[in-house]
Amino acid sequence: MTEGSSFPPPAGHTSPPAARVRNLTKTYGLGQALVTALDDVTLDIAAGEFSAVMGPSGSGKSTLMHCCAALDTADTGSVFIGEQDLTKLKDKGLTRLRRDEIGFVFQSFNLVPTLTAEENITLPMSIAGRRPDREWYDNVIATVGLGDRLKHKPNELSGGQQQRVAVARALASRPRIVFADEPTGNLDSRSGAEVLELLRRSVDDHGQTVVMVTHDPVAAAYTDRVVFLADGRVVDELRDPTREQVLDVMNRMAEQTA
Repeated sequence: MTEGSSFPPPAGHTSPPAARVRNLTKTYGLGQALVTALDDVTLDIAAGEFSAVMGPSGSGKSTLMHCCAALDTADTGSVFIGEQDLTKLKDKGLTRLRRDEIGFVFQSFNLVPTLTAEENITLPMSIAGRRPDREWYDNVIATVGLGDRLKHKPNELSGGQQQRVAVARALASRPRIVFADEPTGNLDSRSGAEVLELLRRSVDDHGQTVVMVTHDPVAAAYTDRVVFLADGRVVDELRDPTREQVLDVMNRMAEQTA
């Protein structure tokens, strides 16, 4: 297993990364209760790729995602989305960045129950006083396969359809990067596969950048790259992973902490 906590973009990538993390440290608690969630993490997320972040419970993967998505702040270090340093932005700038540059897919869907699927998809742009780009919006709806469900409310949709609405909402503003936190965690295997294929197509067909936190080796096998965290540090990565390769790394990590 690779030692250290610094992973530059893979060889052959010449375009600027969609996101850069530099020497990021995040702690919770004080004194004997102090927990280091992230320990001097440096990482690049290549643009136009589907990446996964994996690790055992408490490894820091969700904290890393939340810091990158401007949903949490680190103690030290920097996070860049494009060329914007999140640690230098005030509240208004962070709000604008989350609205314009970042999409987020939650495990629990986070749809507004009184709104239709279409209203949920366009809600962030409506709040911002913006209209969706019609061509891009139509492409997103076609990609997620929701054309005949747009007038349905969440309680009229299956779990898989609700998560597809959530993915469409994240994609609709054409963000620089989409973060997905265990997006298949509340879905059965068939619905989960549909959502993963949708995220995969958003990368392959539309050049989207997607970063997914997952514990599932099957889900990770849909991605271009898997980054592994343990004890708040990046300890390994795989390119073009298979389920078996992911399981092998996870088993080695478990043996080292046993």
